[in-house]
Amino acid sequence: MNKVPPVTLNFWVTKICATTLGETAGDLLSMTLAVGYAASSTLLTVLLAALLAAQLRAQEFRPARYWSVVLLTSTAGTTLSDFLNRTLALGYARGALLLGVLLAATLLAWRVADGRIAVDRVSTRRTEIFYWAAILCSNTLGTSLGDYLADDSGLGFLGSAALIGALILALVAMRRLPRANGVLLFWAAFVLTRPFGATFGDLLTKPAAQGGLNLGTAGSSAVLLALLLAAIAWSNRGTPATAAPQVAGGVRGHSGAG
Repeated sequence: MNKVPPVTLNFWVTKICATTLGETAGDLLSMTLAVGYAASSTLLTVLLAALLAAQLRAQEFRPARYWSVVLLTSTAGTTLSDFLNRTLALGYARGALLLGVLLAATLLAWRVADGRIAVDRVSTRRTEIFYWAAILCSNTLGTSLGDYLADDSGLGFLGSAALIGALILALVAMRRLPRANGVLLFWAAFVLTRPFGATFGDLLTKPAAQGGLNLGTAGSSAVLLALLLAAIAWSNRGTPATAAPQVAGGVRGHSGAG
């Protein structure tokens, strides 16, 4: 039994679609519909818990269910990040630092408990709980990091997307190094693709005066949902539970870290 998909190019395309949709959908709920950060975070966390419980009970990998959980971790991560940084006034830099420490602690606890950090095969309940905890932390961290780069660093939406895109390309190049650690590459890419999606989502939704394309959260979410469904449908054409995993769209991942 394996509950995770192979980490191929399609994985990263689908992940970016899901995280970008999470950014726009989270903003749609909390800001456009004026639900608020605290209420949105509570609602989305409850929905995430329900869907995650179904995922944990399942005995096999299903792309639609897996990516639905990823989407909800991204959407909940967006509102949770905004709640920490704006409502609680931590600020983007301190919020990103706090979430980075939380992610590192999650990965360390996972490494100590299992003796390895698996990205290629997740088949036990404990490992899967660590897996999803790390994904939620990384997606929430990505929102704070993306907001910091876009707003506080002075790079703007396009500059932030260009910087993160360059870092992702660097990770792809690093996969060719003889002693490249596939697990570390995976989590670095997972964290970086979240702010890439966040800044791209902001670019789509924000008004032109703020450097965006002014498509709005509803319209952007509809387009991104269609792209995500197409990517999931494409992944259903293969047999992801048994295919060999890869990292950063072309490198086989190591089974453990350290």
